[in-house]
Amino acid sequence: MPDRDQYVVGADYGTLSGRAVVVRVSDGAELGTAVHEYPHAVIEDRLPDDGRRLPPDWALQVPEDYREVLRTAVPAAVAASGVDPADVIGIATDFTACTMVPCLADGTPLSEAGYADRPHAYVKLWKHHAAQGQADRVTRLAKERGESWLPRYGGLISSEWELAKGLQLFEEDRELYDRTDRWVEAADWIVWQLCGDYVRNACTAGYKGVLQDGEYPSADYLEALAPGFGPFFADKVEHPIGQLGARAGTLTAEAAAWTGLPEGIAVAVGNVDAHVTAPAARAVDAGQMVAIMGTSTCHVMSADVLREVPGMCGVVDGGIVAGSWGYEAGQSGVGDIFGWFTSSSVPPAYAEAAAAAGESLHEHLTRLASAQEVGQHGLVALDWHSGNRSVLVDHELSGLVVGQTLATRPEDVYRALLEATAFGTRVIVETFRDSGVPVEEFIVAGGLAKNPLLMQVYADVTRLPLSIIDSEQGPALGSAIHAAVAAGAYPDVPTAAKAMGKVRHAVYRPDEARAQAYDALFGIYLELHDHFGRDTTTMRRLKAIRRGALAGTGE
Repeated sequence: MPDRDQYVVGADYGTLSGRAVVVRVSDGAELGTAVHEYPHAVIEDRLPDDGRRLPPDWALQVPEDYREVLRTAVPAAVAASGVDPADVIGIATDFTACTMVPCLADGTPLSEAGYADRPHAYVKLWKHHAAQGQADRVTRLAKERGESWLPRYGGLISSEWELAKGLQLFEEDRELYDRTDRWVEAADWIVWQLCGDYVRNACTAGYKGVLQDGEYPSADYLEALAPGFGPFFADKVEHPIGQLGARAGTLTAEAAAWTGLPEGIAVAVGNVDAHVTAPAARAVDAGQMVAIMGTSTCHVMSADVLREVPGMCGVVDGGIVAGSWGYEAGQSGVGDIFGWFTSSSVPPAYAEAAAAAGESLHEHLTRLASAQEVGQHGLVALDWHSGNRSVLVDHELSGLVVGQTLATRPEDVYRALLEATAFGTRVIVETFRDSGVPVEEFIVAGGLAKNPLLMQVYADVTRLPLSIIDSEQGPALGSAIHAAVAAGAYPDVPTAAKAMGKVRHAVYRPDEARAQAYDALFGIYLELHDHFGRDTTTMRRLKAIRRGALAGTGE
């Protein structure tokens, strides 16, 4: 062991902000943290350059906002920690996925290369769902051809992923597509900014880039998908793969000046915010499902077996930790749904009552909803306000609340929405189990873990003991763990996780009486799930009508 303490920095890039944390290598103690809100947030309505109106379902970001996290949050976290920057031995980052940056050969984003007036030049955030039509065609053709990689993704390819978004760029702005030298995951782009080398990480390549057994979908398949699209992977995507926990390079002089960290320290291979959280929660063994719950939820787990799970987001060899199959599923909207409801559907009297009680509106509604018995509100909701990521994999689906009457109150709907997200998680858990992938423990990370009603509902609905990561910075701590491995402080990620990870086991346990009551509601949820998600086109038709109406207004 070194004579003095050593430290690492983990930087977590979320949907609206980037967070940095300084962590002690020996025991995972978090000593300082700082947050930088993205000035441009999520661009969903108009381009920042010329105000051009965007079509529905677009979600863009500005890459300079990501650099600002390195210039502000990292040095602020180091200052807050009180550690000597000279004792920092490594830095690692994680990112939302699939978030894509169209780049020139040197890593310059197209939005910074003279194309700021073109929507496709910007970063396409994970929640950009405007490529659903392309995703449908990708899946349909793969099924028709019997492509061997499709079952590894539950039989459906998401509009959020590299291929669908790349095809949208190809078809809607061919000039920019041709100008794009590299179609880069933001997780790898930020590492490129730090160390000057482009290294494609194994996690996003497998889950979001459809890389299986060392191969991407064939040029023949791509050409059948769209004439001229055949070289997509060969020309714009293929690149040497870096394994998780490995060193991508060392911190450049320029990045050292940004961050205040020593030039030449280790920079770890990039990772995804959800997957990197599993080691932070010490969840690297089979049977442990980790749910990173925020605006959306991503479910990740390792297993000793390879199975084809319908509607999963993917299974990748070494996708979470080396030596295990890493599985991913997810829900596109969770915290976003609760936030939407409080901002759009709650009378002013509730906000006034919350303020008088010294509560946030979420806390006020949670307290009121907690007083109810299971089923008392008479409602069941579908949690598809941002579409469905698993197991239907259809972002044309939309939200629904059934059972409302003139007696329905805001706290009733709020609780029904909380329960709907738990039902969505139960669908995922049961689908994994039915496919031969056991789920024995449910571990929650993310800000929503602070809501005790929500956590108890999840335990009751899933009938699983619910553990809580013992850190408010799960992804950033997970990145710090990978930084320690990249710097050589630990031989591998599981060893580092054992020393640096933090979790409180079985904080919430299922109550049998409530669980039985939820079984009845879940049965109704499944009826709605299968009717609107599998058997009809109602929600898709509504989306089409909306798009037509917007087009008629010039928006």
